[in-house]
Amino acid sequence: MGLKDEATGKAKEFEGKLTGDKSREAEGRLDQAKGDAKDAAGKVKDAAGNLVDSVRDEDDDRTAAGEPRPKP
Repeated sequence: MGLKDEATGKAKEFEGKLTGDKSREAEGRLDQAKGDAKDAAGKVKDAAGNLVDSVRDEDDDRTAAGEPRPKP
């Protein structure tokens, strides 16, 4: 997800180091951090989806075996 931001950030940071532009270096580090955050958010989203799927599968298995659904 954040791979583009990370790659762009690395390029900007490198450019800033080459030219001595501290602002460009900082901008690159910020872009990299945004990419890392997007990656982390994607992992959380995937984990939540997997958890929901797991609960649904377990519920389907129970009802297929004739067990009643628990009341909320």
